Amino acid sequence: MTELLKISLPDGSVREMEPGSTPADVAAAIGPGLAKAAIAARVDGELRDINRPFEGDAELALVTSRDEEDALELARHDFAHVLAEAVQSLFPGTQITFGPATDDGFYYDVKAPDTREPFSMDDLPAIEEEMRRIIKADKPLKREVWSRQQLIDKWEAEGEVFKAEWAKELPENEELTVYWSGEDWLDMCRGPHLASTGKLDPQAFKLTRVAGAYWRGDQNNPQLTRIYGTGWLNKKQLNAHLTRLEEAAKRDHRKLGREMDLFHLQEEAHGSVFWHPNGYMIWRELEAYMRRKMDGAGYQEIKTPQLMDVRQWEQSGHWGKYAENMFAVPDMVPEVDELGDGPANPSVAPDADWMAIKPMNCPAHVLVFKQGITSYRELPIRLGEMGCCHRNEPHGALHGLMRVRQFTQDDAHIFCTEDQVVEEVRAFCKLADSVYRDFGFTYHVKLALRPEKRFGSEADWDKAEQELRDAVAEAGMANEEYGWEELPGEGAFYAPKLEWHLTDAIGRTWQVGTIQGDRVLPERLDASFIGEDGEKHRPVMLHRAIFGSYERFIGILIEHFAGRLPVWLAPTQAVVATIVSDADGYAKEAVAKLKAAGIRVDSDLRNEKINYKVREHSVAKVPHLLVVGMREAEEGMVAVRTLGQQHQKVMPLEEAIAMLKAEATPPDLREG
Repeated sequence: MTELLKISLPDGSVREMEPGSTPADVAAAIGPGLAKAAIAARVDGELRDINRPFEGDAELALVTSRDEEDALELARHDFAHVLAEAVQSLFPGTQITFGPATDDGFYYDVKAPDTREPFSMDDLPAIEEEMRRIIKADKPLKREVWSRQQLIDKWEAEGEVFKAEWAKELPENEELTVYWSGEDWLDMCRGPHLASTGKLDPQAFKLTRVAGAYWRGDQNNPQLTRIYGTGWLNKKQLNAHLTRLEEAAKRDHRKLGREMDLFHLQEEAHGSVFWHPNGYMIWRELEAYMRRKMDGAGYQEIKTPQLMDVRQWEQSGHWGKYAENMFAVPDMVPEVDELGDGPANPSVAPDADWMAIKPMNCPAHVLVFKQGITSYRELPIRLGEMGCCHRNEPHGALHGLMRVRQFTQDDAHIFCTEDQVVEEVRAFCKLADSVYRDFGFTYHVKLALRPEKRFGSEADWDKAEQELRDAVAEAGMANEEYGWEELPGEGAFYAPKLEWHLTDAIGRTWQVGTIQGDRVLPERLDASFIGEDGEKHRPVMLHRAIFGSYERFIGILIEHFAGRLPVWLAPTQAVVATIVSDADGYAKEAVAKLKAAGIRVDSDLRNEKINYKVREHSVAKVPHLLVVGMREAEEGMVAVRTLGQQHQKVMPLEEAIAMLKAEATPPDLREG
């Protein structure tokens, strides 16, 4: 008699099933409703096809569309395969490579037939229609195990040179799988997949764009076309996502940065920002705000060098872990012509010392801490710096203000005793909370735990992770309200870290602030203090930032507020605009009074229609337009047009000044 399989279910029950049974059979045995709803399964924790047989006794959790994370990953993976099949169906001779699921969709890299140009946006409607045909055909997606040689033979026979190359590198002893779509198309893939193409909603995807991509990411290899799409479980989700994309496009900080004349970027300084007066005014306000917050929290501000000897970075461990992202500068001996007006021909001396431009401020802060002898009575010491750093990001990864090569952090390092760690982290949690609330953000707090490759002992990592947990709990944030979550393997190589993930006005999240509990760097750089026992002890070093970087935080603010910054941050807080030139004198008087009250104000006395002026200043996102004509001049009034509001409000000039002065006061300086 054949021994039955024992399949344990989440509710604690056990189903006995025949050998060769599948998760689909278990679902059917439980009931027709579940049989219809189940789309995949977790077998002993591994996500698998619903029709893949059990290999033995197992723990089973059936996956339905309510398990959105798993369901979306499966759907997007399937959409990618359907895309590849559709392209090859429409354009015979197309070679396929690989196509993964992404955070909001999928893509596939393909090589167009030699007889035609690379695929373009014009091809996407036809490809979408073919994808819908394949989905509606409800083609079974069937898993098979093949040998490496079978794969090589198939791809070489069909002229799939990219797939053949990849197959030749696969290990012979590894289980290699392919998935059939119906009877006539297959791709090699680890899976899992849905049971059939018909499990996808044909109205829940959209192809969005095409881009160039090199085979295996190497520019020396052939260029492919990457076709991107977004995929969801139903049309409602797709429409909501497309609406978010439209709103995000309107809020793009690069577009608004041009319209508001805030900054620009250009080839002559890859990844570095040229701040215009308007943009730098935002920076200055943020910097002044952060200085007040840090001063109030007991930080001492310092300034450290941009260049330090590479040996310092070797000792800290950054050179070994991070060298490819650092700019190194040799000790050069430039050769110039005698007049000094010709081109220099720099040469590197054979025994040159190498310097590195700092990618972070931490080692320099340790060097400041090490000056003199520190007693335990002086701890904690909180050293802050508006520190300019450089990181050698790839050109293709640069993105406006969000990812740059030169950036400035609201950086600080707290040197404290073991007993002070939890209280210092708790205090930082409260400080960060006050800052984010001043800007109207909600956020989640996450704990990134030890990565696979790391410095330090397991005991130190255990202690550091627990200290962060305890501090968040004492701050009242280790709960669902703050989205508390632990992220295994995502800590830095030297320390676990707390992360603050802000949610913006359209629901996107941005990871900004962090605090890390580090015992590695003080050890590597020989930092110490004299304890109560008269002996040397290592301090714990807390790395922390709230904005993260000024560049990125300003970009986030621009998109969060859609350019309509709070009055206290707006570069120009008000414009006095005239209806007729006879009111110019009164407008100048109003501007003078506003400036005397500390308001950043301009005048617009041009001989233009008032509606033209209103449109222009609305595009520039000026919060308040104070319109004056002869009537306002005679009565000492202004007509206030507030950005985003349809109706203007007529009020005395002095009342408008008081209103603007209140709105222009930074939140940390307001009474109450």
